[in-house]
Amino acid sequence: MREVTWYFDFVSPYAYLGLHTLKRLPADTSLRYQPVLFAGLLSHWGQRGPAEIPPKRVWTYRSCIWWANQNNVPFRMPAAHPFNSLPFLRLSIAVGNSAQAVRAIFTALWTTGADPADSVIIESLADTLGVDRKRLSDSSVKNTLRESTEQAARRGVFGVPTFGIDEQVFWGSDAVDFAAAYLADASILATEEIKRADSLPIGASRAGSN
Repeated sequence: MREVTWYFDFVSPYAYLGLHTLKRLPADTSLRYQPVLFAGLLSHWGQRGPAEIPPKRVWTYRSCIWWANQNNVPFRMPAAHPFNSLPFLRLSIAVGNSAQAVRAIFTALWTTGADPADSVIIESLADTLGVDRKRLSDSSVKNTLRESTEQAARRGVFGVPTFGIDEQVFWGSDAVDFAAAYLADASILATEEIKRADSLPIGASRAGSN
């Protein structure tokens, strides 16, 4: 049984779409759902999110809607995006990050067109999942999210969704087949060309990028 960690944030439409590809992992995979704060990863690596770059924001939404339609995945953009995902991440942690809870939260956010800022959504989810809403303010839950995000960054996670397998990371909503191939044969990351690419020198860099 191979352990795979799936890092995600409910704010990411790509994470929602990636959720629907998890079934393509090998049957003997032990999958651990790990919520992290995407904004925290962006800050750690000095990046801007897709929605913070106007034309990339438009492209992101269009590409996600198209992919969902092509793959018959229920999808509707929420009433506002980006949104504050902290309550939903904490809810996931409060219920132990079960697959059922993660899917229920993603579904509420990415198939209804509702406004994630509407307190009714988090209240309804908490009630459905059997969690006292006061738990979302517990310092232990908040600390777990912060520590999980910091641990993910130390592991090399820079975006969501990401698979963590052994010491490797596989990023993106379309990374499941690459991850599955690695699980079947870890030597795919040891080819001469991959080793050469991993050690390529930087030929030029933008001012202020280092």
